[in-house]
Amino acid sequence: MLTTQRLVLALALSAVFASVSAFAETPQEILDGFATQAKTEDPAFQTFDAARGELFFKNTHGNDWSCASCHTENPANAGKHAKTDKPIDPMATSANAERFTDPKKVEKWFKRNCGDVLDRTCTSLEKGDVLTYLMAVK
Repeated sequence: MLTTQRLVLALALSAVFASVSAFAETPQEILDGFATQAKTEDPAFQTFDAARGELFFKNTHGNDWSCASCHTENPANAGKHAKTDKPIDPMATSANAERFTDPKKVEKWFKRNCGDVLDRTCTSLEKGDVLTYLMAVK
């Protein structure tokens, strides 16, 4: 009986750990996914660029807001929402290790923020450039 209970417990724990690892990713793995998408969108795609990502992050794009409007000019610092004053954890992966580890949250974040800043969805190139920049900030 005890052996059966241990086997059941071991199987249950294995399932939990497998499901956790299926959802937890590294920022690099998410970036690799954007690269795959970017190649689909543009077969000439070569690589993401942190400098281009920084410009995108700090500049406005037809609206009054930029990414930096809420996330600050230095994404290693905490920010706050421009309208609600809600605190926002740092965006740079060096300052916030949990940032960009959940693909669903990453997509939700880009969808909402690209809509606010651009009035459209971001391309995979734009997402990849911004993420490359945020991964480079120390």
